[in-house]
Amino acid sequence: MYKALIAEDEPLLAESLKRELSRAWPELAIAAVVGDGISAVNQSMALMPDVVFLDIQMPVMTGLEAASSLASTWAESTATAAKPLPLIVFVTAYDEYALAAFDTQAADYILKPVRADRLAQTVARLKARLADRTASAQDFDMAAEQLRNLLMAASPQQARLTVIQASRQTSSGSTIHMIPIEDVIYFEAADKYIRVLTKDQEYLIRTPLKDLLTQLDSNVFWQVHRGTVVRVSAIASVHRDESFKVSLKLRNRPETLAVSRLYGHLFKAM
Repeated sequence: MYKALIAEDEPLLAESLKRELSRAWPELAIAAVVGDGISAVNQSMALMPDVVFLDIQMPVMTGLEAASSLASTWAESTATAAKPLPLIVFVTAYDEYALAAFDTQAADYILKPVRADRLAQTVARLKARLADRTASAQDFDMAAEQLRNLLMAASPQQARLTVIQASRQTSSGSTIHMIPIEDVIYFEAADKYIRVLTKDQEYLIRTPLKDLLTQLDSNVFWQVHRGTVVRVSAIASVHRDESFKVSLKLRNRPETLAVSRLYGHLFKAM
């Protein structure tokens, strides 16, 4: 028996979706109904459902952000390593432009209010995909890549950063430094801050990583871990050990950066 999780912040709509699912797919067990994106990620990790229905517009963390976060967390957890990433269905009132992006990235969606005939189509697609699904690394990487691309396609792009305004602690207090973006080797999330690493210095900024990513050129900076974004040209070499874990050696920095499974596909020989 397959099981599903519903994430919807409007209780009446959540109940309506649950009711329609029971009619369209009586064998599907609803493991939980939650009202926000963070709970969707946490409960998905705890319950390991086969399908997750995510409302796009939820408080604190949107459905798109929750899907991306779930993919990252799932990849880094040993408890879920042998189980495929849940299939994601977005529940949305978005316009046709956004829906076209969903179709392009092969992510299914249903519109509010939920129509029985459209839900029946979704159920048929889900059953077919679940029957063919495996927990192979290739299948996981493909699903994770689709979610990343979907999030990027639907997220508003901000102007590219040219200068980072960052603070640096000294014995006499703190100073705001203007750092040209070309001097940054990598960014790393640390508690409530983002560490900004250049060749010789370290600075701190408060911008959330998800917001920072929309302001960086994705051809210049790659996210390689949940909390790490590195300048591609600053990577000196890539090492893959016997257990297929990937790590990076940098130019002009002594540390080694770990690459999570979610981003390992970025580093393949040409």
